[in-house]
Amino acid sequence: MNENSAIKTSKKVFIFDDNLEILELCTEILEDLGCQVNTSATTNNVEKQVQDILPDLIFMDNWVPDISGIEATRLLKSNENLKHIPVVYFSANININQLAEQAGADDFIAKPFDINKFEEMVEKYIGG
Repeated sequence: MNENSAIKTSKKVFIFDDNLEILELCTEILEDLGCQVNTSATTNNVEKQVQDILPDLIFMDNWVPDISGIEATRLLKSNENLKHIPVVYFSANININQLAEQAGADDFIAKPFDINKFEEMVEKYIGG
């Protein structure tokens, strides 16, 4: 990746997923794009977790321990201080588009995902 396509300022991305391999892969991709990455394997106190970081973008898995991705996304989208943060629903479910809509997410990407599509999704929401 050349410097022109890298995200200029250090944008913060928060990933909620209980699959450590996915977290590691996504962290590597996002750091290559110049992002600061925070991850959580649980949606416990999701609003506080997000409030503490105030990310520029959130990736939310459907199957996360504590409360579901749908419930967690709804909590974030109903919070006045957090609802402006784009949430990309991120799951291997066949009906991911319906789940994302149900959750009130801004977008979705199906797992397993193509790395280029993942990078394009990041650029779409926080690109330079």
